[in-house]
Amino acid sequence: MLPTSKAAPLLLALLVAVFAFQLNASMLSPALATMQRELNTTDAQIGMSQTAFFTAAALFSLFLPRWGDLAGRKKILMGMLAITALGCIISALAQGVGMLFAGRIIQGVAGPVVPLCLIMLRAHVPNDKQYAFLMGILTSINGGIAGVDALAGGWLADHLGFRSIFWTMAIICGLAVIAIGTQVHETYAEVRQPMDWAGTVPLVIGLGGILLAFNEAGKLADANWIAVTIMILIGLAALVAFWKIETTSTHPLVSTHYLKQRRTWALLLTTTLTMTGVFAVMNGLVPNLAQADNGAAMSADIVSWYTLTPYALAGLVMGPIAGKMAGGIGYLRVLQIGLAGTIAGLIALAFVVDHINGPLLLALSIFIGITYAGITNIMLNGLGIVLSPADNQGYLPGMNAGAFNMGAGLSFAILFAVLTASDYRIATFTGVGILIAAFATSLMIPRPERLTD
Repeated sequence: MLPTSKAAPLLLALLVAVFAFQLNASMLSPALATMQRELNTTDAQIGMSQTAFFTAAALFSLFLPRWGDLAGRKKILMGMLAITALGCIISALAQGVGMLFAGRIIQGVAGPVVPLCLIMLRAHVPNDKQYAFLMGILTSINGGIAGVDALAGGWLADHLGFRSIFWTMAIICGLAVIAIGTQVHETYAEVRQPMDWAGTVPLVIGLGGILLAFNEAGKLADANWIAVTIMILIGLAALVAFWKIETTSTHPLVSTHYLKQRRTWALLLTTTLTMTGVFAVMNGLVPNLAQADNGAAMSADIVSWYTLTPYALAGLVMGPIAGKMAGGIGYLRVLQIGLAGTIAGLIALAFVVDHINGPLLLALSIFIGITYAGITNIMLNGLGIVLSPADNQGYLPGMNAGAFNMGAGLSFAILFAVLTASDYRIATFTGVGILIAAFATSLMIPRPERLTD
């Protein structure tokens, strides 16, 4: 077991890195209207800049963790954070949407910070139970820093303008580079070989095409369905090329042998379905319902206090407890407890949508914050680490991060399409059905070999 004198500074340094990523992902949410006004643009263009960030984050997640295995995880993480800081500065100096887009895409390099930090934590902490506990702490802020990130973003935008948010992000990225550089030792994969760039390129093109298709499809009636079809065909063709390259490569990004195993496809499918079922509910349907005239009719400035902030705070508190539970009864069992609880929470939400009010929103947000943000999300991230083979520890966490982003895109495309065609209850029940499918696929995930659960 790693002594506390060594574990504490290691965990603190990794936490700063995760803080840096989380701020890039969530701090802008309350400032989008301010950005639209100060850049003299439209809601749609500002929204697309957010899409650009998350799409880039998903694509960088596919290969940077594996590159870290081979070139040095500390080196790659520090480089990622430094490049993200540069993207923040470009966004802060943006005089138009084009420059903002460039900055946000560069900021997307931070996408795999969390899985890379978890891999590094595992390399430093060999004890299973200690790792599970520390992993719970580290991952608990991945769903939002107790809501403080969004609240701070709103305050900065109102008092200092949206550019101050990007400068704040850049400073935190700089602090993260220093923390990682001084407190974390370099680690590598057990087997080091050349990076498989030939396989990386078609994988990025394939997943990129499909993600862009989902983003376009999410526009519903305004979507260009010809473009959606073309992007899906390009994506599928690139994925076929990726499979063929990996079959013959002497040093594949990920062996097709591993892709065929349940540790890969069952986990990735569970992650994608889980995110599809719950992400747009908590980040879209619930805030919209809270503000709707036929909902709780709340004003925009107090919605977060009843929904996103308690949701994130509950996840932050529950994270270390879930990690402790995983070290005792096993990651899979804890994951399934979290999924079952999230399903129950969404069913309760579906039944009360016609009678929703502030106290009900608060109670349900806290409950789902515990079951999803505090348990399910953390276990899915943790399984990506403990199920990884010793000779390729970066591929599964990276692909799992891509599955998180894929599920988020699907969630908005599917659940908001259902909402448009029906109502909040049917849209929420659709999420329930998808989560039940996620629970079913979780039963096919193998138990982590390195744990005695």
